[in-house]
Amino acid sequence: MRILHVFKTYYPDSFGGVERTIHAIAKGALAHGIQSDVLSLSHDPVGNTVKFDGHMAYKARLTFEFASTGFSRDAFSKFKALSAKADIVHYHFPWPFMDLLHLLHPPGKPTIVTYHSDIVKQKLLLQLYKPLMHRFLSSVTRIVATSPNYLESSEVLQRYRGKTEIIPIGLDEADYPRAPTALKDGWKMRFPKPFFLFVGVLRYYKGLHTLIKAAKHVNADILIAGEGPMERELKAQVSEAGLSNVHFLGSITDLDKAALLELCTAFVFPSHLRSEAYGLSLVEAAMFGKPMISCEIGTGTSFVNKHGETGLVVPPEDASAMMSAMNAYVDGSADRVDHGAKAAARYQAEMRAETMVERYCRSYQNL
Repeated sequence: MRILHVFKTYYPDSFGGVERTIHAIAKGALAHGIQSDVLSLSHDPVGNTVKFDGHMAYKARLTFEFASTGFSRDAFSKFKALSAKADIVHYHFPWPFMDLLHLLHPPGKPTIVTYHSDIVKQKLLLQLYKPLMHRFLSSVTRIVATSPNYLESSEVLQRYRGKTEIIPIGLDEADYPRAPTALKDGWKMRFPKPFFLFVGVLRYYKGLHTLIKAAKHVNADILIAGEGPMERELKAQVSEAGLSNVHFLGSITDLDKAALLELCTAFVFPSHLRSEAYGLSLVEAAMFGKPMISCEIGTGTSFVNKHGETGLVVPPEDASAMMSAMNAYVDGSADRVDHGAKAAARYQAEMRAETMVERYCRSYQNL
């Protein structure tokens, strides 16, 4: 069997959360006798069309971008040729241009859509896009939601509930080498006090402004690893508040991330908007057996982090509740060891890449 994955970006141009999910499916499906191709856009389609972990990453030339959506004249012919070779076409939503590819060149074979997220930010453009979106979603064979929470809270998915199944996103422990002792010792010397860890791109929906407000009354360090468009504003907030316990680490290596995940008191993930549809960083924390603090936003974050079981879930943009949750782990009123152990068990049961791949392969076979 051959699968064609379609998304706006992919390795080596970009390797974010959706791209990592596609990679895990394509790589893992090989053990089930399933070959994969991936079609995405690139400024350099020749140089960036590469073989990657047993599958081909094909590129169509990016013509222009508008509202974070890439468009490509070249993609129509590339899609037509690659979909003709495939047994199933697997789309990754949202990417409005992809809807056009599908509707203007119907592949004439089963199609599946992984619905990664609602369109949250572009509210005005969404109203113009809705007719195309619903025509596309109505025409595909099957839709996959990444968590039961997202299925229940998405108005769009509720409309297609009858053909939607749930396959949570999983990660592979083999992709996360453990940090050497010397590296961990170096971080311990730098941050000897208990500390909370955030890892991610510093975007508008990550809720870090609330975490910084909460930090004023937390007797622990808060380490923020990552870069992004909100960095200058967040650093100014820390400076204005006169906080000495909030530390911006910038971009860190995978080994440094592994070291910090092992050493942190808990992982804190204050995303406050539905743009945070799942939270792969939470899956990483669960993999390392760490308790988590996140916000209830009706998405997959509360699927990964179960309140009172694997961590604590607080209302979004509530600095007082965030502060209380962090202090509960510092003073021991919340059992971080038990929560961490249950987080690791939940990862093993629900969020391993192998489990995700097996579920997708069953879905492919059914189609």
